[in-house]
Amino acid sequence: MHATPFNADTDIAPIPFDKRVFNMAAQLKEAGLSWKPHVGCFVWDPEEQIKVPSPFPKRVYFILNLGRFMEILGSVEQITEKLVWIPTWHQARELALKMNIEMRDVNTIWNNTITGPADELLALYSKLLHTLQKSI
Repeated sequence: MHATPFNADTDIAPIPFDKRVFNMAAQLKEAGLSWKPHVGCFVWDPEEQIKVPSPFPKRVYFILNLGRFMEILGSVEQITEKLVWIPTWHQARELALKMNIEMRDVNTIWNNTITGPADELLALYSKLLHTLQKSI
């Protein structure tokens, strides 16, 4: 059986494969956003640590089998260190709740000029980043 990669021309993306999203996710990591790698997470490999090609564009991987990522990178700690977690919209909303971000604050994001799914996620990431930076 051959792997069928994501086709950006015909498939609906599960997350925005947008450099702005990846850069903001990296800023969240730098600001101290903690995460435990687990099944169901999208990760970005900006330093090309994983030699196996990704089925997604721009070196984005989906953790379907955590053991496989541990085989490649060595440990959960190495996964956390070497890869950048790209929280989905749902995961970002859950983070907002856990960080005690008022839902009205999150909801005001949607009243701004949002032109697409990447903008929605970026606005939410921005709120998370602001909250992380305030806690430093």
